[in-house]
Amino acid sequence: MAMFITLNLQAQTIPYRERIKMLDRNIGLYLKDKKTGLYFETTDSVGKENKYSWLWPLCALIQAANEQETLDPGKNYMAPVVKAIDQYYNAKLPPAYQDYVTAERLSGRFYDDNQWIAIAYLDAYKRTKMPKYLDVSKMIYQFMMKGLDTVAGGGLYWKEGDLTTKNTCSNGPGILVALELYKATKDRQYLTAALDIYNWTYRKLESPEGLFYDAIKIPSGKIDKAFYTYNAGSMLQASVLLYSITAEHGYLLKAQRLATVAKAHFYKNNRLPGHYWFNAVMLRGYQALYAVDHNNNWIDFFIKDAERVWRDERDEKGMLGKKKSLIDQAAMIEIYARLAQLKGK
Repeated sequence: MAMFITLNLQAQTIPYRERIKMLDRNIGLYLKDKKTGLYFETTDSVGKENKYSWLWPLCALIQAANEQETLDPGKNYMAPVVKAIDQYYNAKLPPAYQDYVTAERLSGRFYDDNQWIAIAYLDAYKRTKMPKYLDVSKMIYQFMMKGLDTVAGGGLYWKEGDLTTKNTCSNGPGILVALELYKATKDRQYLTAALDIYNWTYRKLESPEGLFYDAIKIPSGKIDKAFYTYNAGSMLQASVLLYSITAEHGYLLKAQRLATVAKAHFYKNNRLPGHYWFNAVMLRGYQALYAVDHNNNWIDFFIKDAERVWRDERDEKGMLGKKKSLIDQAAMIEIYARLAQLKGK
């Protein structure tokens, strides 16, 4: 059931659903290869080293497609993206998706790329009960757990075979994959793993002010102290999910503290930082928290920023962002779809 919020904002000139249609149409027109079903990174990909997109933008596109299907039950937005993602499958044990099209060349496999796909698939599984979504998510879980060891006390590496960095961007979504698998299966191995990774991330990567640093370097233990909206978002969503699963109030308090600190840090001069997809991931966490405590403060600044983007960062074709990239169009589809779910528009 859609949730509704009331905010004192100027009337929108174009409803969210119409914006989504425009962005979706433009992806089909300018960013998709109709012969292969694959996608391009940007509108000017011709002549670049990679003919097709890296996997990462498809992580954004598959979540956007899930939100479109949530808005329009019965429509099928995910299948074409699933077909494209399947072309990145690498059967090397444990199997997973590599970061570029497998038929073009063999390439690296990132834990976070795979985790974002599993998150979207598990969201879709809740709606559809399609076995593939659950089966692939279990496969990705097995892959990501190969990135866990006891160096630096635990935690997941960022990329297969790279033992130099453990990042919030691989541990935050790893927690979400494990928690959603626990909710889907009630197998306690997933909850145990989620708690282990969650507690490690808080111990090693939480900053004094309550945000999350980007990474811990191995073996030096040096902290990369950069802050990104998506790291705040995945850890916020993880705390809300743990609260919903355990009913332990401490998780809700952690979520509310992180939400307060992240809004103060990232929303400056009436705008969020410029990476749309990072902000879409942060919105997921705030949307989850809003569903629990119904605090409009968690949503109003996303609405204002989404209006600013549409007003100031759109070209004559209706494409958004400086590079006219697949990840930017997909991210804003997700944001507008989530806001449409919240506002009922």
